Amino acid sequence: MKQRVLIRIEGTAINGPLYIQAAQHLGLHPITLSADPDQHDYIAAEGLEPVRVDTDNLEALIHVISQLREIYDIAGITSDREAFYATAAKLCRYFGLPGPNPAPIDRCCDKFTQRRLLEDAGIPIPDYRLAANAAEIESAAAEIGLPVVLKPVVGVGSTGVLLCRTVDELAKHTTYLLGGKHTWRSSPRVLVEEFAQGPYYNIETMGNEVIGIGTGDIESPPHFVFREGIFPAPLTDDEHALINDVSLSCLQALDLGWGPANIELRWTERGPVVIEVNPRLGAGPQLVQLAYGVDLVTEHIKLVVGEKCDLRRKHSHTAAWRNLNPDRDGILDWISGDIQAGAIPGIAEVKLYAKLKTPIVRKGNNRDCIGYVIASSPSAAQAEAILQRAVDLIRWSITPFPTP
Repeated sequence: MKQRVLIRIEGTAINGPLYIQAAQHLGLHPITLSADPDQHDYIAAEGLEPVRVDTDNLEALIHVISQLREIYDIAGITSDREAFYATAAKLCRYFGLPGPNPAPIDRCCDKFTQRRLLEDAGIPIPDYRLAANAAEIESAAAEIGLPVVLKPVVGVGSTGVLLCRTVDELAKHTTYLLGGKHTWRSSPRVLVEEFAQGPYYNIETMGNEVIGIGTGDIESPPHFVFREGIFPAPLTDDEHALINDVSLSCLQALDLGWGPANIELRWTERGPVVIEVNPRLGAGPQLVQLAYGVDLVTEHIKLVVGEKCDLRRKHSHTAAWRNLNPDRDGILDWISGDIQAGAIPGIAEVKLYAKLKTPIVRKGNNRDCIGYVIASSPSAAQAEAILQRAVDLIRWSITPFPTP
């Protein structure tokens, strides 16, 4: 009998290990296809070896998967990386496996197209314009009014996203985006949008169901680097109901009703305003599992292999998290206290990304953090207190780069 396998297209350092472990727990052998296997250190740590293939080439992927199908029983194909989620969906259709419709995913990954679909459905979003050159960016910002947010039409993790509060900041970031420093996966297109101000909320969904609503704080605008948050967010019944309704309306407007999605919004003077809808699992499945006992990664894999998922809550706790964000660029000399922090009762995970004696170069996106800490407790106040106690134990030293 052939071994049942789960094919993953690329992956992320945050959710990737969770998908591998969940697949193995379900009796599936995970195989990752990657254009650069060396970037996936966590796969080697599990004793596995990725298969090298050009993951931007659909025909190449079909060829490799066809070869693997001669050896294995391919139970499902997916990806936890947004740029390849539509590719995985196309492969599912080609090989007759369960999966989402790739067309809505492609449309959703284009932030301008997403904006138009949400606007047509009457869903509150920031005022926005599409721009392809410096003159169009300047004109759009003048029409909307400063401050504005500039972001690539296609991208993830706040890469290339900046709050521009002055004409000089606008011009400088325009030069960065269009002057060759930003890496574009397609032709340069920039979204110029109103800065929606208010508390940030992060909604995790599966199918047509809202699983939970979290909240988070930004480290230091003009960059959108997250510092900390809690799950579930403290909301009144009316606030929860309104966010729930807006989230379900987003899924309907974008035709996303299969598998996971992640919705980001801010509660402004006019109520919830949708910032972005991501057609894949968000970065907080551990938070959902700690808070509600629902393992979104496992349940997603069940869908992928044609099984029924179980989204029933097992308990009601609070999970609190903190990113470890460096305050300077330079060389990481040492970091300590993570072992002691991890031993504190109520601490669910302490994760360090950065390696000693390696350069730290902040770019103003989610890759800036050098680690994170997650705490959990039946009490929200206790979860936050446990988290703070653990974070206070973690120290590091960064030697600044020599000044030219």
